[in-house]
Amino acid sequence: MTLAPGVWGVVATPFSGSTGELDEPSLARLVEHYASLGVSGLTVLGVFGEAASLDTGERRAVLETVVDTVDLPLVVGATTLATKPVLEEAALAAEVVGDRLAGVMVQVNSADPHVLVRHLSAVHEATGAGLVVQDYPLVSGVHIGPSVLTAALADTPGVVAVKAEAPPTPPAIATLTAKLAVPVFGGLGGLGLLDELAAGSAGAMTGFSYPEGLLACVQAWQDGGYAAARAAFLPYLPLVNFEQQAKIALAVRKECLRRRGLILDAAVRPPASPLPESLREQLARQLDAVEEA
Repeated sequence: MTLAPGVWGVVATPFSGSTGELDEPSLARLVEHYASLGVSGLTVLGVFGEAASLDTGERRAVLETVVDTVDLPLVVGATTLATKPVLEEAALAAEVVGDRLAGVMVQVNSADPHVLVRHLSAVHEATGAGLVVQDYPLVSGVHIGPSVLTAALADTPGVVAVKAEAPPTPPAIATLTAKLAVPVFGGLGGLGLLDELAAGSAGAMTGFSYPEGLLACVQAWQDGGYAAARAAFLPYLPLVNFEQQAKIALAVRKECLRRRGLILDAAVRPPASPLPESLREQLARQLDAVEEA
């Protein structure tokens, strides 16, 4: 079973600003909002979820909260590149999520296709979980050409989707979709969503603070093609661009979620940078513009 097309919401992990502890009520409120919008599923413990800053107990608590709150299928991220730690994270996901586990999101860990195939195959064989392969060199530090990645994945069992986040994403998606029989999703906050859809993507898997905009764009594309999708997404594009500022994108998005009333506090954990005070007024303008559109 491959992943359903559409929008897979990438879930932030809310923390209490005073203690930095996991805020489970805010997490429940956030995923309930996603479910009310009609997303295809959720991606939990990804980069936007600050999974690398969570210990094992916190990861379990996040998964349990999401599973207990909504009935959506879940993709669960693995934070490391080495095979043994990924196996541990995948085993935890399978234990907690059970048959709702749509896939484990595993990062491309090597530019050598043979190393990558061994890594992915080991995860699938050990856990039985489907694999969502994430090509995100900004986080992993691994750069692999789309043709090389395509050939590697064609020989890998258990792949249920690809998340393409190596710019420029549209030509990479075009290469992947031409050769693979699994859906390819864009990410990067929706920055290239229109062009990614035109290149053959199945939708979006990203943490934009207004998933309503991603859904409107993808639905319009399915119903009316490029012109309809462009018109549906235009009101959100300035905010998409604003949220993608280097080093502070996570803090910007979490503050947007806080202002929307979806989480109680916008705290981020190091090494993430906090929101600069000088941007708060402009962030308010951006949100007001979206609400008025």
